[in-house]
Amino acid sequence: MMADYEDFVRAHLPRLLRYATMLTGEREQAADLVQDVLVKAYRRWSRVSDAEHPDRYVLRMVTNDYLSWRRSRSARLIAVGDPPDEARPDDFASDHAAREDMWQRLARLPRRQRAVVVLRYYEQLADADIADLLGCAQATVRAHARKALTTLRHGLSIDRMAQAKES
Repeated sequence: MMADYEDFVRAHLPRLLRYATMLTGEREQAADLVQDVLVKAYRRWSRVSDAEHPDRYVLRMVTNDYLSWRRSRSARLIAVGDPPDEARPDDFASDHAAREDMWQRLARLPRRQRAVVVLRYYEQLADADIADLLGCAQATVRAHARKALTTLRHGLSIDRMAQAKES
């Protein structure tokens, strides 16, 4: 039993950490989240290992814990800096600023919308699999994805309008 659990952790820890980082936006919080889940998984290892797809079972545990995490209001505030200057094709700083900007936008999404976006576009899961992981209908998954993408696009269009006014 213990060897199976250790093999599972060795095989799946990198993916779980990457996934949790995409959800939380911070490596430290992701590591805490995954650690908490792996402790719970160890306690229930006989049930987890009996599942048809133990990796999906633990992925769902990570998702559920992320969705239910209670943080203080101050931990959820996001500092937003000035938008980056005009980007050059070979400008590493602009690429970094664009990635940071997207992290900021993702962080502003409600947790379920963010989970859907990460599961759909990062984990590349189908709507049916996402619905199963989140315990909701496929139509709900599509609605969350649509709302999230609308929010992300709206933020980008506001930035473009602001840049056009400055020009």
